[in-house]
Amino acid sequence: MKIRTIVSGLSLLLLFSCSSKTEKLSLFNGVDLTGWVAVTDTAGSVSNAEVFTVRDGMIAVTGQPFGYLRTDRKYGDYTLHVEWRWVGEGTNSGIFQRVQDGDRVWPAAIECQLHVGDAGDFVCLGGARIPEVDAPPQVKFPVKERNSTDSDIENVTGEWNTAEIICTGKNIKVYINGSFENECTAPVETGYIALQSEGGPLEFRNIYLLPR
Repeated sequence: MKIRTIVSGLSLLLLFSCSSKTEKLSLFNGVDLTGWVAVTDTAGSVSNAEVFTVRDGMIAVTGQPFGYLRTDRKYGDYTLHVEWRWVGEGTNSGIFQRVQDGDRVWPAAIECQLHVGDAGDFVCLGGARIPEVDAPPQVKFPVKERNSTDSDIENVTGEWNTAEIICTGKNIKVYINGSFENECTAPVETGYIALQSEGGPLEFRNIYLLPR
């Protein structure tokens, strides 16, 4: 009886340990922007509240003025799941990883490009550098192009796309709609996560982390 009790206890402990490692952490509650900080171009006359809104359980982004919506805390190792779609014409946006302190329109971060036809490219922002890109100092935003050479991995405008971004230490891997597209070495191991306003209107939903 005692042996069975011990074994059962160990089984429950193992089950709890495994489930806790795979439990997802939702970054967006579907109701408001609790847990997020908005940053936009201060030269504009449009308020942050107009650029980033919540409707029908989605984050709606106008795309103008430029800026981003970041988490209010930094994260280390994780798998980030984000779904996005364009409203009207597909234009430009991005998902920032390892965003550093000092909020400004172009923060120090590694961007996963969402620009139509280029989703999955890496863009180095705010002076960030990755060894996979050999860029001269005068190049402001060196890009590491994705594996795919066409836009087939992206769904047509108006349909939902999925980005899975895996950050482990300084390593970042990007999957777009299930297709492996890019990998790089970031300069830092922690940072904020951000959704960009840069172009036209789009929507985000189902934003969550899986711990690693």
